[in-house]
Amino acid sequence: MGVMEKMRKGTGVILWVLIFSFGILWMLQDTDFFSVLQRGPRSLGAVNGETISLEEYNNRMQYYTRQYNQQSGNSMTPEVRAQYQEQVWNELVTGKLIQQKMDALGIKVTDQEVVDMITGPNPDPFIRKQFAREDGTIDRVALQNAIESPENKQVWIQIEQQMRQKRRQQKMTNYLQSSMEVSDYEVEQEYIRRNTSTDISFVRFPYAEATESEVAVTEDEMREYYNSNSDKYKRKESYRFKYISFDKKPTAQDTARTIRDMKQLKSDFAKAENDSLFLNRYQSTTEYSAELVPKEDVRELFRPVIQVDEGGVTDLIKDGGRLYLLKKLEETSDEVRFVVFSQDITADPIATIDKRAEKADDFSFFAEQEGFETEVERRSLNVKEAFATKGNNFISGIGQSRQIMNFLENAEEGDISNTIELAGQFVVLKVSEITPPGTRPFEEVKNQIQTLVENNKRKQVMLDRADKLASENESMSALAEAAGKELATAQSLTQDASTIPGAGREPRVIGMVFGLEEGERSSAIEGKSAAFIVKIDKLREADVSNLTSSARQQIRRQLQREKSSAFMSTWIEQLKEEADIEDNRAQVLRG
Repeated sequence: MGVMEKMRKGTGVILWVLIFSFGILWMLQDTDFFSVLQRGPRSLGAVNGETISLEEYNNRMQYYTRQYNQQSGNSMTPEVRAQYQEQVWNELVTGKLIQQKMDALGIKVTDQEVVDMITGPNPDPFIRKQFAREDGTIDRVALQNAIESPENKQVWIQIEQQMRQKRRQQKMTNYLQSSMEVSDYEVEQEYIRRNTSTDISFVRFPYAEATESEVAVTEDEMREYYNSNSDKYKRKESYRFKYISFDKKPTAQDTARTIRDMKQLKSDFAKAENDSLFLNRYQSTTEYSAELVPKEDVRELFRPVIQVDEGGVTDLIKDGGRLYLLKKLEETSDEVRFVVFSQDITADPIATIDKRAEKADDFSFFAEQEGFETEVERRSLNVKEAFATKGNNFISGIGQSRQIMNFLENAEEGDISNTIELAGQFVVLKVSEITPPGTRPFEEVKNQIQTLVENNKRKQVMLDRADKLASENESMSALAEAAGKELATAQSLTQDASTIPGAGREPRVIGMVFGLEEGERSSAIEGKSAAFIVKIDKLREADVSNLTSSARQQIRRQLQREKSSAFMSTWIEQLKEEADIEDNRAQVLRG
């Protein structure tokens, strides 16, 4: 009875742990376990008319913030936060779409199914884990007591809701995967594809051998190509902007401070009895290691350690933005054991970083009041320019920045940003030009089209030349001689290969080769760098009778994963394209 009483008293804790352990956060509609709901709900957006509230968005962000802080030991930087904000929005939209799809398909879960997941013959794995005995069986008495305890009523309501949601998702997954079954035929064809090999002989006709006169391009040809392939020159919305940068580099004072602090630690390092603990306490940027190293292998930077006595510490060594102290532990005639303690020279968070942020904020404020160019001239600042495309977070000259894209995607020409904090700098932007999506003008892509049309002509010239010579010469050796080329061979080529020995990366040619019969010679095949005439000298086709049951299951599972991954990604994107998604983030979060 003592054990049972203890278990009953601890049941509340167990059940709350159970709730938090569910790995389906992105599908939950109610997340008030993670924070107190803020008052006064505001609509962040909507999916097909169903509201995405600011509360659920904030709750999800708070969850990820805590998770990030716990895992990294650091607070989120503004750039990391911006990336998570985008992730959370996408999760909420996707969650709404899937929920709506389940409703439309009539996917429901009965009360009995929920009961079976908790108290049935085969309960949910999380229930089994929380109420498991040492021998792995379920303590049904403890489970029933937990269910009947009045103080756990609200907890069980939440558990039942999550069980129902989990079961519903399982049904949805099963529904989708039922249309993605992998047949025995597919498994066998994949086995054959992986295990069939061939020996080939081939003659290669490089495209570069086409003469300039053979590939001359007219304006009419370029315009014809442009008109026929205008979809290739669709552009997304793009932005040109000016920006001022206030870097976060350490000052001379920061360097002097770090040098002073490291010098003060020299005697403590020498006296330390536990060097690993010392490095950890003072956050060394070099991990603890104390292995014997041959003296001849000690890098030049660290050679001063050889000159100090055992137990001694070198003078401070500076290498770029990092400082080192080396402590000798042991020395033999040709080896030395030492520990490296290092720290990076970093900008002071108050004296340097905060001051740079203040300068950036001041510039942003006065640029808004007096004009960007006026303020630049008054402060004699260096203006930089950059270009960005919607949907691509990479910005030339700056790097990846979701924050900058968030600003640009909601800005108008002439808008000036607040200070944006990046990893190594603070920036203030002014939007110079916004180019709407559309087709790029012919004159803008003319040079690019000329190169493409010339390359297409080169290919066709060499394909025609290869076919003509092949029609005039029956054997591969005669073809090679007539072309003035070497007859090359490749052994045991498989369909998984992408490279032909002696010919480079040619996946298309390899694919075409396996459509030939043994002894058959191809017509001209268009490769990446050349046209090919190929003959199958020997074909070793895999025998399906050698396919074991374990190999069959392995192939089936892999094909199933590939199908599911490709389908789910496409399916979600299709749902988004068909949905009416209202995004109010620019007004609610940045308004």
